[in-house]
Amino acid sequence: MIQFIHYPKCTTCKKAQKWLNDNGVSYEEVHIVEQAPTKEQLKQYWQESGLPLKKFFNTSGMKYRELGLKDKLAEMPEDEQLTLLASDGMLIKRPIVTDGKKVTLGFKETEFEQAWK
Repeated sequence: MIQFIHYPKCTTCKKAQKWLNDNGVSYEEVHIVEQAPTKEQLKQYWQESGLPLKKFFNTSGMKYRELGLKDKLAEMPEDEQLTLLASDGMLIKRPIVTDGKKVTLGFKETEFEQAWK
């Protein structure tokens, strides 16, 4: 089963959800703030995605700016970054879509076509 980990008010999440619905992809919804991914889940998503860990941060979010993470992430150990991400769902880039083997982060239609069609 595909998990669609999102924040309902996020416009990018709404576009991704519309794409999934329009393409008949069934999924389980997970509210990223109410059920934030654990550190272990985030580590797994990161490894499965093949993306740099910093891509998992919601760089346009208020929390990211409040914490001054733009300047801190480069020096922060990966384990500490994962702990920070797991501490607040609003720090995580969204949506995360996964089937347990592959992971997409954010919404790009071409990536969704390849991964979820």
